[in-house]
Amino acid sequence: MAWKKSKIQLDNGDWVEAQAPEIVSASRSTDIPAFYADWFFHRLEKGYSAWMNPFNGKKSYVSYENTRFIVFWSKNPEKLIPHLDKLERHSPQIKCYIQYTLNDYVSEGLEKGVPAVEKRIDTFKRLVDKLGKGHVVWRFDPLILTDQISMDDLLCKIAGIGDQLYGYTEKLVFSFADIDSYRKVKSNLIRNKVHYHEWTHEQMIEFAKRLSELNNSKGWNYELATCGEKPEFLEYGIKPNHCVDDTLMIRFAWRDEVLMNFLGVEIRVKNSSLNLFNEPEGIPENAIMLDDGVHYAIKKKNNKDRGQRALCDCMVSKDIGQYDTCPHQCEYCYANTSKELAVSNYKVARELGFESETITGK
Repeated sequence: MAWKKSKIQLDNGDWVEAQAPEIVSASRSTDIPAFYADWFFHRLEKGYSAWMNPFNGKKSYVSYENTRFIVFWSKNPEKLIPHLDKLERHSPQIKCYIQYTLNDYVSEGLEKGVPAVEKRIDTFKRLVDKLGKGHVVWRFDPLILTDQISMDDLLCKIAGIGDQLYGYTEKLVFSFADIDSYRKVKSNLIRNKVHYHEWTHEQMIEFAKRLSELNNSKGWNYELATCGEKPEFLEYGIKPNHCVDDTLMIRFAWRDEVLMNFLGVEIRVKNSSLNLFNEPEGIPENAIMLDDGVHYAIKKKNNKDRGQRALCDCMVSKDIGQYDTCPHQCEYCYANTSKELAVSNYKVARELGFESETITGK
């Protein structure tokens, strides 16, 4: 998407042109809340950050002057908590929600850099207490089959976490690890001697059916959704997800006229008058009911990001992360060429005190 442009003054005094997005993704490329929260909120106060294009290596600039919404992505967003009050004080017009990947691959050692499951669940609950239910989306992502992890194991892991998150989340988002399609993922798993198995179509269907049954039998009634998968699980009540989701933005920021105009949203008041047949005027089927019980929203525009992969249903946003910078050391990582490079880049960022324009200082 061609974002609005803005002239900004850099830390060194130079003036440059920057993109000025309304919606920021922080980030698909690295775990900003876990490792770079200090850097991000410092740059937010400065009003801009620099971004390295992963395809051509060129530096460009992102201005935050128009930013109205941030989608955070993390496996350990505990360090985000103290910054949320600062966000509300200094930038009250900016709202947010968190895509929180909370897996349980502890015994198999697939996520060596994340805290214990119990601690991550506690962080989830603390974030919900601060932001409100719905603002923290549970992801068990990706679902990976190995010599040590069966479908039964995955459902058992989900059941364990799902029970503890009951009352704290509205949704569970998942995806099936498509390893052969991602060169980095495949090479990382082979290098680390993880004996993976690709999901067959039949296994995906069976898993979707059993997950839906688990959701019902447990009484969770979570909204189940897939990330980047074909829409073939609808009969089990599982829909394709919009991880960068304009519906959530509308729910949490519908009073923001600027953002609603950008998203092409019309806010209406419930009509108590009667139609010609002496019946209450109906609310459209696609209406989004809002928290005051009086208003509802209607989308007038398709905000899908055409720059994402074909099966991604995310809305438009500007991602500000950088690959090869996340030191979680997940064995299946798609964002790092190697653990060693990611850890090295993180050390450089720490040595610079997170003061640089870019995440790494390069």
